Amino acid sequence: MAETTQLTRHIESYVDSSSTPSHQVASLDAIVLLIKTNALTLEALVRELDMYLTSTDTLIRSRGILLLAEVLTRINSISLDSKTIHSLVGFFKERMADWKAVRGALVGCLALIRRKSVVGMVTGSDAKSITQSFLQHLQVQSLGLYDRKLCFELLDYLLEHHVDSIASLEEDLIFGICEAIDAEKDPECLMLAFHIVESLARLYPDPSGLLASFARDVFDLLEPYFPIHFTHQTSGDTHVQRDDLSRTLMSAFASTPVFEPFVIPLLLQKLSSSLHSAKIDSLQYLRVCSSKYGAERIAKYTGAIWSSLKDTLYTYLGEPDFSFTLAPTDGINFPKSEVVVEALSLLQQLIVQNSSQLVSLIIDDEDVNFITNSIASYEMYDTISVQEKKKLHAIGRILYISAKTSIPSCNAVFQSLFLRMMDKLGFSASNIDGLQNGGILASQSVNFGFLYLCIELLSGCRELVILSDEKRETYCTILHSSSAVLFNAFGSVLAVTADRCPSHPDIYIGVKGLQILAMFHLDVFPIPKSTFENILKKFMSIIIEDFGQTVLWNATLKALFHIGSFVQKFSESEKAMSYRSFVVDKIMEMLSLDDIALPFSLKVEALYDIGMTGMKNMLTILQAMEGAIFTNLSEVHSNLTSHETAVQLLECYSCKLLPWILKNGGAEEFVVQFAVDIWNQAGNCMDFNSPFEDKGLLDAMMKAMKVSVGCCSVESQNVTIQKAYSTLSSHTKFQLNDVGRLPLTSGKYDISPRDEGILLLFASVIIALRPKTHIPNIRGLLHLFIITLLKGVVPVAQALGSMLNKLTSKSNGAEKSDELTLEEALDIIFNTKIWFSSNNMLQIYNGSSNGSDIVLTDLCLGITNDRLLQSNAICGLSWIGKGLLLRGHEKIKDITMIFTECLISDRRKTSVPLVEGSLENTEKQKCDPLARKCATEAFHVLMSDAEDCLNRKFHATVRPLYKQRFFSSMMPIFLQLISRSDSLLSRSLLLRAFAHVMSDTPLIVILNEAKKLIPVLLDCLFMLTEDIQDKDILYGLLLVLSGMLTEKNGQEAVIENAHIIINGLIKLVDYPHKTLVRETAIQCLVALSELPHVRIYPLRTQVLQAIFKCLDDTKRSVRNEAVKCRQAWASIASSRSLRF
Repeated sequence: MAETTQLTRHIESYVDSSSTPSHQVASLDAIVLLIKTNALTLEALVRELDMYLTSTDTLIRSRGILLLAEVLTRINSISLDSKTIHSLVGFFKERMADWKAVRGALVGCLALIRRKSVVGMVTGSDAKSITQSFLQHLQVQSLGLYDRKLCFELLDYLLEHHVDSIASLEEDLIFGICEAIDAEKDPECLMLAFHIVESLARLYPDPSGLLASFARDVFDLLEPYFPIHFTHQTSGDTHVQRDDLSRTLMSAFASTPVFEPFVIPLLLQKLSSSLHSAKIDSLQYLRVCSSKYGAERIAKYTGAIWSSLKDTLYTYLGEPDFSFTLAPTDGINFPKSEVVVEALSLLQQLIVQNSSQLVSLIIDDEDVNFITNSIASYEMYDTISVQEKKKLHAIGRILYISAKTSIPSCNAVFQSLFLRMMDKLGFSASNIDGLQNGGILASQSVNFGFLYLCIELLSGCRELVILSDEKRETYCTILHSSSAVLFNAFGSVLAVTADRCPSHPDIYIGVKGLQILAMFHLDVFPIPKSTFENILKKFMSIIIEDFGQTVLWNATLKALFHIGSFVQKFSESEKAMSYRSFVVDKIMEMLSLDDIALPFSLKVEALYDIGMTGMKNMLTILQAMEGAIFTNLSEVHSNLTSHETAVQLLECYSCKLLPWILKNGGAEEFVVQFAVDIWNQAGNCMDFNSPFEDKGLLDAMMKAMKVSVGCCSVESQNVTIQKAYSTLSSHTKFQLNDVGRLPLTSGKYDISPRDEGILLLFASVIIALRPKTHIPNIRGLLHLFIITLLKGVVPVAQALGSMLNKLTSKSNGAEKSDELTLEEALDIIFNTKIWFSSNNMLQIYNGSSNGSDIVLTDLCLGITNDRLLQSNAICGLSWIGKGLLLRGHEKIKDITMIFTECLISDRRKTSVPLVEGSLENTEKQKCDPLARKCATEAFHVLMSDAEDCLNRKFHATVRPLYKQRFFSSMMPIFLQLISRSDSLLSRSLLLRAFAHVMSDTPLIVILNEAKKLIPVLLDCLFMLTEDIQDKDILYGLLLVLSGMLTEKNGQEAVIENAHIIINGLIKLVDYPHKTLVRETAIQCLVALSELPHVRIYPLRTQVLQAIFKCLDDTKRSVRNEAVKCRQAWASIASSRSLRF
């Protein structure tokens, strides 16, 4: 047992009102721990608390009772015998009469009634006695907020878990609950109170029983709370939201049908409220209450509800959007309105509940009859008055809900309203028969209003049949007999003639109607096969002939997509066969037909959209596209348009078809076969250079090859690389086992366009490989890449960088003799000697030579005096460096030092003879800008995110935070070189290179060094304004400056240079070459207006004068920013207090 002195100390600490809350909690936790560890029994605690529980000091007594209650709350998992529980119930229920100790009594009672049977729980008689004591002694609304919440929690739990025990209290219980709820305002208490009413309705469910006698009294308590409206923000202690409280009140309203005489009139009254939330709540409550009260009780209100619903739809239903941008598969697209959604949901609920009564009201309604009787006058949408449009839209929505809700309601509206409209338009039985036999409906007789309502009816009907198992209903028979009429009507409205072009609403209605007709299940709405095929023929004729009507063409293509997706999804085999025959096959035929006027770009778009209808169709189209690609590639040399066609097909394959196939789980073998077929084509084009002379076509082929290989597995990539290597070695003049001699004359190698094209295609494969894919003869390829990158073939340099990025850093027991480690590959690249012989031959040096031998880095430093060769070497080395930088290799340090040496070296003396044809004027060479500018661009290559290679899409190895580490290592070097540079050219090159590094470095790293970087950043900004080609890097630096201005770390550094920054930005607000530069410069000036007054006020006039000119900028975005900037700087008054 615990020592008495220790227990007493904990009790005294809790009971003492001068103790801090934390000490009181600690004491409570200590006592609970003693009980849980069996160091103290509950009986011993009660004996020790005796003097506190019976003290005449109200504060001590209340604290003692609360201590016992809190202990019981925390030991709810410890078993107690029934005698102990009964004794504690007796104690706490009696304490309810002690108004000073009410909290402790409520906490104690809650702790006891929440106990589970496995650890001992209160009996039914104890629960009843607690309830009786509660009703006898507590005046809930006279208590504080927390105590009231405890009261409601106690009542709620008793009504949930001790129903049988307290049901006999009857009137006393109802009176007590009403008294407790009356005038309650706290949201959390009201949540409990509303739930208590719902539980009370379950306790006395008899509609003519006890609760019915008090229904008016209980409802009078609830009525003031509807609609729920928070007049002020709730405190942070409550998490109750308005919608949660509203749903709980709704459940209370709907809990018993005895509330019906009071609730429904209230809701109908509030439905006319101008308060938006009240209208929505009224509709929601009516829907739920109607469902709960039953059809018999709601029948007498149906007319009033119908009238209110109709008026609500007239008022809140917006004008439909007759476009296919966001159009649903079925029906018409209306602006989103919560009121309309709730109104239609209520209408649907009423139809489900009492179909015959409500549908009769709809059919006999005056406005509905006016619209259907006047349907013949609504020939064109634009000629309908605004008020009649609102009625037409509302009636259309009502018919849509009626048709989709139930079979009886759908039958009723088709038998009455649909046939009535047909009669009004003169579609008699004889006319229908004629149209079914192939007659054509004249376009001038087409009626927009009729077609609009048909769309709504057909949409609702189609939704009904998807969910219904009933077949051959009345509406199905009517639709089947009218299908030819509807096809002709919808088709005629799309007719394009010399004197008629359909408007957007006509296009929407015509296309949507034909689409819905085609998307009915055959076993529910068996439209003739000929009608379905006629719809497809109609759409295809529009695709082929009416491509000049952009809206119509796009809408038709989207409809064909929806139809195709439907027949594939629902396995409509008969329709699917027709679709493939009339759409898929026709689309594929168009690729090879030159006599069709449809532009080829639209053919490709149609090809892709139709392919997306299903994997089977996509693979069929993919095969057709592959055939078209290879046919056009083979004809490039003789057909001038073939290369444009091939480019478009390859772009569609790379950007659309292949991503879709991969996303939808297409088989990899098709992609592998495509890549292999391209290599077969490359091998078969030995006699023609044309496919590889056109840069656009070659780029498209390279892109297609990269994305194809990149998405394949290692096994598939091995197949592709073997095929590619075989073609490269057998169909080009490259001797991959002896690449020692290639002619070099005036900086250009003697490589045919065809050989170069095959090499570039091979480089695309290398770029996309996974790290574990085996590359054959990698040594020979390295030598070949080193030689060819000196020609300036950038993709070869990218392939070399990708290769180095993915090689293993050390050998792990290579399975093949020609596999290299990264270290071996680097040794080949940087230590292989390149020899310039007397006959101007560039060759790999493998022994003694009669000329001068150099390595790749010597070429980068300009040792040959051939600046073009030097530029190509620098460009190639930059991609090699990028591959190493991404993987975090130390060699990147040596590479960057070569680039910086190029930047600061104004002249290098030649150590080998000049190559024939190179520049011999050393005065021009010593400051040659080309090679040194390439060195600045090398830093852009290193830091930028490449799209064509060395990214995660092409499986590059990327070390986390590589940009941050590179910046941290280069920043002190650049800052030192810039500060020591005494040459204007070298300084400008260093600034431009460092600008590339800064603009591509994450901002958080820049902020840490903001004070050091601000002066250099400003020098970069001023220097970059001189050349139009620097506009992108200038914008990048402005974004860095903008980030500094919005972060605390950056602001501290900016303050010291505020006047220089502002002067520099003033010069950029009218920068003519890039809108984003002007816009961002003005935004930076806005941010600078928040700096301390003493720093910026002297420049206020200059800023306002500069911004005044921007108010007339040609771009709206710049003008908008200028207005904000002028307001910000104009508000800076000279009297504003100085802030340092």
